[in-house]
Amino acid sequence: MAAPAGPREENGCSGRGPRGGGGSPADSDGEAPDPPYARARRKLETLLNRNMRIRMTDGRTLVGCFLCTDRDCNVILGSAQEFLKASDSFAASEPRVLGLAMVPGHHIVSIEVELENLSSPQYL
Repeated sequence: MAAPAGPREENGCSGRGPRGGGGSPADSDGEAPDPPYARARRKLETLLNRNMRIRMTDGRTLVGCFLCTDRDCNVILGSAQEFLKASDSFAASEPRVLGLAMVPGHHIVSIEVELENLSSPQYL
């Protein structure tokens, strides 16, 4: 018998348990998955291949294309650029091109998604 999935955070990450969690008895019958899980999955699917800005605990900001995430809330960005936090002694410098970047979930402070229909990049 599978152990029940751990409590989930507001963003849907549990940080433990096998992929898909222990599930409810309805899952074993082949019925639809839990509605909150299905909604979270659909939301993540709408974000695939969208540009996003991730602010990290050390002050850095990464901008790139959202490619995937995992149950530990790690994020993979494609075509990523790194922007350092501007300090008093140094002005904001040119971005550093990283390419493919993995951002550990525990270092993420905020995520902003670029709006689609505007000519200049604006973030939610």
